Amino acid sequence: MKSNILVVDDTHANLKLLARILADENYLVRPIPDGAFALSAAKAEPPDLILLDIMMPGMSGYEVCKQLKADERTRDIPVIFISAKSEATDKVKAFSVGGVDYVSKPFQTEEVLARVRTHLSLRSLQKHLEEKNKDLSDALTELKATQHQLILREKMAALGHLIAGIAHEINTPLGAIRASIANISNAMNLSIRQLPQLFQTLSSERQADFFALTEAALQNKEELSSRESRQIRRALTEKLEAENVHDADSVAHILANMGVYKDISSFFPLLKEKDNTLILQTAYHLFVQQNNSRNITLAVERASKIVFALKSYAHHDHSERKSNAKIVDGIEVVLTLCQNQLKKGIEVVKNYEDIPDILCYPDELNQVWTNLIYNAIHAMDGSGRLGIDIAGQGSDIAVRITDSGHGIPEAIRERIFEPFFTTKPAGEGSGLGLDLVRKIIDRHQGRIEVESQPGKTTFSVFLPKDEQEIEHG
Repeated sequence: MKSNILVVDDTHANLKLLARILADENYLVRPIPDGAFALSAAKAEPPDLILLDIMMPGMSGYEVCKQLKADERTRDIPVIFISAKSEATDKVKAFSVGGVDYVSKPFQTEEVLARVRTHLSLRSLQKHLEEKNKDLSDALTELKATQHQLILREKMAALGHLIAGIAHEINTPLGAIRASIANISNAMNLSIRQLPQLFQTLSSERQADFFALTEAALQNKEELSSRESRQIRRALTEKLEAENVHDADSVAHILANMGVYKDISSFFPLLKEKDNTLILQTAYHLFVQQNNSRNITLAVERASKIVFALKSYAHHDHSERKSNAKIVDGIEVVLTLCQNQLKKGIEVVKNYEDIPDILCYPDELNQVWTNLIYNAIHAMDGSGRLGIDIAGQGSDIAVRITDSGHGIPEAIRERIFEPFFTTKPAGEGSGLGLDLVRKIIDRHQGRIEVESQPGKTTFSVFLPKDEQEIEHG
């Protein structure tokens, strides 16, 4: 394809001569006699090169070049000035307004052609480079999109492994709520029948003792083992018998269930009442209502925590922008989602230093913690010790996840970060987990290290505290 050259000169003889020289070299030449017309022609059909005179009426070559460089459509067109002005200041000005070369009149034909060929070649290389850069940019965009999809797919795959346990963890507090509601309903029905009868027989002083007893029961939050409970009942029975309390064994049983056993001397007058069994049963039913209400609150908080963790984990940030986040929060989300697998026999030992927030991609880091913690659980076959340490280390934040599993054989240790490499049985792992972990950490300008021996494997992730906005593919 012929190169398109715009020749601009107000002197007809010069214009005709340059047009003939260039046409003889098989260039497509467009001769233009003035600056304003040259601007319009260049914008309408941008040429590959412009030969531009300086001294022209109306608009000088300097002004033409300045306007060409100010327009996005024409700024990259190379401009060679051809002028009778030969002072150094003229040449400096020509280059300062955007010219790429300068030829003095009278010119030599071979010199003009040599400079034209050079700048057309440079322009061709520039266009080729721009096209390659665009291809690379498009490829990078596609690569990022693919990596993003891989991260999302890995996240959903991990969620698939965890979902049965998450469902169980949500059903547990729901079951506790249902049971507590039934207990409250039964206790309330009994209280409604018993309270009127009880308060007709109790003096105002004993009524005060009655409410003090129920309040004491609500203050106690200790959890007792069966053995401890039996010991307390025996001790209470002995105390009550020494005070000649009627049906001491039954009274001791109810008091132990209510958690009232440390200092009961102030309740002896109430417990010695003729209807002490009715009094204690009524107090116990009020305690059951309050205690089960508290259980419902705890169960709702537990379910809410799981739902929040699930929402946080499943969150998909479309903005592709970093944000400030706490490393601890992301790890706690993952631990909450893994709770069903952890509670069956894995002791979790946490050692968190108070560290600053970091600028990061929180969703992607959550995928890192998910993969590392899930792999640790898998390595321990559901039983062992999981250590999570977070600490500052120089200019980095170090996160270490340690398991007491069987370890990674030295023969494959160098391969675990390779794409598609997995030690799991067919169908249980894609082999992309640790490869994605490394890519995500690289994107944060961090690094990951692994140390392993039988009984102890540690993955250490180092993330810069002052991570800058440097984009990595």
